[in-house]
Amino acid sequence: MLPVLERLVYKPRTSQVTRVLVLVPTRELGIQVHSVARQLAQFTSITTCLAVGGLDLKSQEVALRAGPDVLIATPGRLIDHLHNTPSFELSHIEILILDEADRMLDEYFEEQMKEIIRLCSYNRQTMLFSATMSEEVKDLAAVSLKQPIRIFVNSNTDVAPFLRQEFVRIRPHREGDREAVVAALLTRTFQDHVMLFTQTRKQAHRLHILLGLLGLKVGELHGELSQNQRLENLRRFKDEQIDILVATDVAARGLDIDGVKTVINFTMPSTIKHYVHRVGRTARAGRSGRSVSLVGESERKMLKEVVKSAKNSVKARVLPTEVILKFRDLIAKLEKDIEAVIKMEREEREMAASEAKLSVAQKRLEGSASSSDSQRVWFQTQQERKQSRMSKALQEFDLALRGKKKREKFLKDGRKKDLTSEERAQFEILKAQMFAERTAKRERRVKRARAMPEDDMPLKAANRKAGSRGRKSVFDEELTNTSRKSLKHYRAGPSLQDRKRLGLDRKRSGGSRFRKKK
Repeated sequence: MLPVLERLVYKPRTSQVTRVLVLVPTRELGIQVHSVARQLAQFTSITTCLAVGGLDLKSQEVALRAGPDVLIATPGRLIDHLHNTPSFELSHIEILILDEADRMLDEYFEEQMKEIIRLCSYNRQTMLFSATMSEEVKDLAAVSLKQPIRIFVNSNTDVAPFLRQEFVRIRPHREGDREAVVAALLTRTFQDHVMLFTQTRKQAHRLHILLGLLGLKVGELHGELSQNQRLENLRRFKDEQIDILVATDVAARGLDIDGVKTVINFTMPSTIKHYVHRVGRTARAGRSGRSVSLVGESERKMLKEVVKSAKNSVKARVLPTEVILKFRDLIAKLEKDIEAVIKMEREEREMAASEAKLSVAQKRLEGSASSSDSQRVWFQTQQERKQSRMSKALQEFDLALRGKKKREKFLKDGRKKDLTSEERAQFEILKAQMFAERTAKRERRVKRARAMPEDDMPLKAANRKAGSRGRKSVFDEELTNTSRKSLKHYRAGPSLQDRKRLGLDRKRSGGSRFRKKK
């Protein structure tokens, strides 16, 4: 953000237009980026604006009409404003920044990103940032960038240097012990500044209730909460009012939460890339941290990949069997309380939804709701959106559940209201596997021809290749050699070999000592 602000300061705008667009995948990350940008620009005349979902639409429209210099937005809300806010456009954008570029270009944002790039100014500088780089990012780079420069701070799958990675083995047919293992870890060992990641929102919410009933100070962060609830839980975790934050991958990217000591993975993430992002919430900026992941039999492959790419040794953590059994019995006793809480929350949600419908109907009867409020335009029709969503859902279903029996079982389990702890854990793992299989399928596709060169060869391979060629190139050997011997050689004129090669007289011209006496 600093060089961007510097550029804006030294090249003042001539009219009220937005010159910088920063796109982020999640609302929380957008709020964080906006906060930092505002702090950096506080002593300049540069104006910033935040346009993310869940926050007031009208105030955002007013701010956008004023033409802020820097706009930080999530794709969905930005497209909404582009189609519904008069006099707001991206035709004067000088700098486009995509934070967490690989997440921005996955299957859920793909169409939205294409639409935004189409509406942006052609003559712009584009920057893509991410901890990991995917094929989609390379495709976008090939299409939207001109002669791009790539800067890699470290390898694609490197974790922080001071991160201690630990793994807890979940034995076969013991998948139901995951909740007991997590409860034991959080009550006995890791009691504060902990982030616990799950694959699904449902599991995150269940763990939030369970850990709360065990007497721990816990909050949750996932897509099913309202924006105000998400921000409040994040603020409480940062202010140390709560010790544990149970989250889905919505919190795995970009969020800089000071002082996170431990990250716990309830199940292994779907890909090594997601693992890097999750454990990246701790051991930030040279600090030390710890990650503890629960690994079942079906997740051993992912564990092998992590161990293979680890720079430091990976540790195994063993919990005594009697401790796990103790917590398993405790959770079984609390099961009725958990169900009662979930039932009460469901009733409250239904009541709130009924009240919302009632107030909308009342406003319509009174005629207070204007036509502009009820009808907002989107770049896709409702039918197109539904169709794309359906096709993606079917793709996921077909990929992960090949075989009639497997499909029938999944549908049957999905209809169940009361899943056992074993089934819940299996469902979490299955969700991760579905994503991993989709990713693998995309990677198996034939790669597109690019104008942009592919990644450089690994260093060892490059050295081997150089060794097999024998000598270095003339450029490397002569023009970059600044040793004393080399300089003396150039002052003395061409060597004997060079004179032979060029067909010159073998006698050196210059000093008399080189001439033969007649």
